[in-house]
Amino acid sequence: MAKQKSKRRCGVLMPVFSLPSKYGIGTFSKEAYEFVDFLKDAGQSYWQILPLGPTSYGDSPYQSFSTFAGNPYFIDIEALINDGLLTEAEADKCDFGGSEEYIDYEKQYKSRLKLLKKAYDRREEVASSKKLMKEFEAFKKSKDNDWLADYSLFMALKNDNSGRAWNTWDEGIRLRKPAALKAARAKFAEEIDFYSFLQYLFSAQWTALKSYANEKGIRIVGDIPIYVAFDSADTWANPQLFLLDKKNTPIDVAGCPPDAFSATGQLWGNPLYRWDYHKETGYKWWMKRIAHCYKLYDVIRIDHFRGFDEYYAIPFGNPTAENGEWRKGPGYDLF
Repeated sequence: MAKQKSKRRCGVLMPVFSLPSKYGIGTFSKEAYEFVDFLKDAGQSYWQILPLGPTSYGDSPYQSFSTFAGNPYFIDIEALINDGLLTEAEADKCDFGGSEEYIDYEKQYKSRLKLLKKAYDRREEVASSKKLMKEFEAFKKSKDNDWLADYSLFMALKNDNSGRAWNTWDEGIRLRKPAALKAARAKFAEEIDFYSFLQYLFSAQWTALKSYANEKGIRIVGDIPIYVAFDSADTWANPQLFLLDKKNTPIDVAGCPPDAFSATGQLWGNPLYRWDYHKETGYKWWMKRIAHCYKLYDVIRIDHFRGFDEYYAIPFGNPTAENGEWRKGPGYDLF
């Protein structure tokens, strides 16, 4: 293959959630495809987006319940109507908020998941059910989706615990004791399957949109935070990857020191990586994370990339970021 000549290119940063939509938040709908057409007509080469993960407390795309899962808010409702999984009347009954300028995340949370549950309950009744269920089962069994079972169980348990962070759950579940996990998987089997179905829908719709963009000569620039949220399936399911004590409580957390922007610094609170462990595994988790990103995007931006060189560590429980220290990151060894 001939080496491509490097040349300057341009694009537009447009978060998916900022696209216009009938249902209160931008999605993988016809408006997203129209935006791709606009980029092509305007001579653009890139569409840069913000993180696609499911938003957690605070609704920030940089604090997600999973670094591998997709945000179910982005699933196009109109596509589900066209597939017979929902009716227009059912969608119109939901209150997604009345503003065309702002997203009402509380109403999204209360309305959209109930609507998507109707689609899940109807999955075996539609004309395309045979094909749909075959694809769904293959999605669940794919080795590329080995994160799915833990994520779906995490979300079911979170609902059972009234949305509380996983470090407040019963000890057996919090520490992932085999008997407790087995019982939870049996108890919440249907809900686990529901959350897996949402990831199947997300994946199918995003793959179609990305393929359309690539066909039009538009490459997707994805964005991921360097750290994962403490209250996430990633931290709960893989505590050995992070700087936690024997009770899975953070020892030090992430942030930035005081500067002209903030007199007391920035206390993000994300768990820090146990880089010595990652090195022992050949950075297996990071390889898996980046491989997953290259299925979703054509180019990847990692937010706060500087942390691979040196990262700021703040003792857990400190009210500000003033008393942290800089530590050496993995550097070129990771790359």
